[in-house]
Amino acid sequence: GHRNDMNDTVTAYAGTAVFDGAALHDGAVLLVAGERFAGIASDIPPGARLVAVSGGILAPGFVDLQVNGGGGVMFNDDPSPATLATIARAHARLGATAILPTLITDRPQATRAAIAAVREAVAASMPGIAGLHLEGPHIALARKGAHDPALIRPMEAADLDRLCRAAAELPALMVTLAPESATPEQVGRLAAAGAVVSLGHSDAPYETCREYIRAGARCVTHLFNAMSQLGNRTPGLVGAALQAGEVSAGLIADGIHVHPASIATALAAKRGPGAVFLVTDAMATAGSDLDHFTLNGRRIERREGRLTLADGTLAGADLEMAQALRVLTGPVGLPPERALAMATAIPADLAGLQAGRIEPGRRADFVHLDDGLRLRGVWRGGASLAPSGG
Repeated sequence: GHRNDMNDTVTAYAGTAVFDGAALHDGAVLLVAGERFAGIASDIPPGARLVAVSGGILAPGFVDLQVNGGGGVMFNDDPSPATLATIARAHARLGATAILPTLITDRPQATRAAIAAVREAVAASMPGIAGLHLEGPHIALARKGAHDPALIRPMEAADLDRLCRAAAELPALMVTLAPESATPEQVGRLAAAGAVVSLGHSDAPYETCREYIRAGARCVTHLFNAMSQLGNRTPGLVGAALQAGEVSAGLIADGIHVHPASIATALAAKRGPGAVFLVTDAMATAGSDLDHFTLNGRRIERREGRLTLADGTLAGADLEMAQALRVLTGPVGLPPERALAMATAIPADLAGLQAGRIEPGRRADFVHLDDGLRLRGVWRGGASLAPSGG
């Protein structure tokens, strides 16, 4: 028969601070009933099963809206439910319990396969798969980064129809595109269909970027990287992202892609309600000991925290979310609760996900971080997973 989770024994996790997605509660008790959160209390309720957690912070599972691969595989190599399961499992063990698997610029059949795979994974309630991020192929050659230039192309009517259908049938669809390869009308239709349109891999000037934001773009992909920069007379996409209050922006906070001083400056300048959030831009290497992999037939090397093509171009990031938190609280100088919000509630709210917050009735996906923000435990649906990395 059907069990009512709230009739399950309540488990109380005590001995630590609890971050609920917005605020940090010192000496609080996290309550879990079955697979769901039952709330945050100041005392251990009578009859609860006690789990002592020593020090640090309990926080919602991380939400990562840009995950190209993990566990030794890339989504592009085989856009199938089996690949999604491998990637989601690898990232859950790194604390990211809700991810948007990300397809990098590829052929139309890869896009179709990716949409079908995510639709199937969601229908089967595959843990961790929260939707889909399509990064390209409608981007700008001038800012291609590691994307294959032969596969970059303008958005056509068939592409737009496919994307609008996907936005309607998936719980979340993020589309990274550049003004160079799409029209404001296309952006408006995508936004109306429910997609989160993110501007990225673009050399477009500030005024053009503002026009596309007015048309419905609500996000910017990996702020500062692969985009027109903030210049004295040309504010570029960086300037548009910081100036436009309605826009959020992903950020790769590995200390390599963006200098900590630039991160601190951007965070101080950003106007809301849109906000900067963390992404890992993780590749096949995440949660694995691979030292290289291939993307569209090109070899990518992993060395000293960097992933690069043969010419030295950065190709995604060798980054785990907890490591990004340590960059934000260390060199960037943020308080832990501000950094944690950037890995949980801010991205979840942007993508419209029921994740990233500890609230009664939500799925009990959470992590334990020690005082140095190293990952010590991961729970998915109330069940403990062995963490990897940290």
